[in-house]
Amino acid sequence: MTALRATGCTAADAALSELMPTGRLRVAIAVGATPSAAFAVRDAAGALHGVTVDLAAALADELGVPVEWLAYRSSGEIQNAAARGAWDLAFMPVDAQRRQVVAFGAAYHLMRASYLVPAGSPIKRIADADAPWVRIAGVRDTATLRASALASPRAVHLALDSSEDAVTLMTSGGADAIALGRESLAATSARIAGARVLDGAFLEARTAVAVPRGRPVALALVSGFVEQAKATGRVRRWLDAAGLTEASVAPPGMGG
Repeated sequence: MTALRATGCTAADAALSELMPTGRLRVAIAVGATPSAAFAVRDAAGALHGVTVDLAAALADELGVPVEWLAYRSSGEIQNAAARGAWDLAFMPVDAQRRQVVAFGAAYHLMRASYLVPAGSPIKRIADADAPWVRIAGVRDTATLRASALASPRAVHLALDSSEDAVTLMTSGGADAIALGRESLAATSARIAGARVLDGAFLEARTAVAVPRGRPVALALVSGFVEQAKATGRVRRWLDAAGLTEASVAPPGMGG
């Protein structure tokens, strides 16, 4: 809590009060079957692991505050819960629609999204997915699925509750492509025999820290922490620890 207290007790108390009005830091975590810069996973004992967990835990440790972990199936669910005041801190890909309900701070990751297609698929390039016969599965209310709808407007888009549902649909023959971030697709491809990730990306975005709208002091506080975590190499180490060695850390000063 050293850096925060250096601003003075009154400023520190105001920042903490705005960040965590209930007296505990309620952290919204997207949980999936495979890790990514925005998704955590659970181990056999049910504990959460991943980059977002590491970021939030380190922030709470620096502030010396208790954490309440709130698990969601997707960033879309987290986005929709913001208006209810259900959480205080989250991490998610940035897009224009999402800015209407959350305030984004410093970016910590550069995201690229593509398609996963099954063995023998005639879809060879991202452009091939823009066809009336193509059924693209994705997670509802996410930046990735919205971007896919823009990139492949003639395709049929299937909005599902989780990436796990998308895998189930493809393995049963109900989807011709899955739209996800490249890191998630790399892990997902190993679960579907013969599946491959298409080269390139239909979405290039940033993953950033977020708070509910109307909390500017809290946003400045968490953004400062993320910038420090990037500068000291902690974000890079957390990505590597999650097996995301090819993931790109956002450059210094990049906002959400």
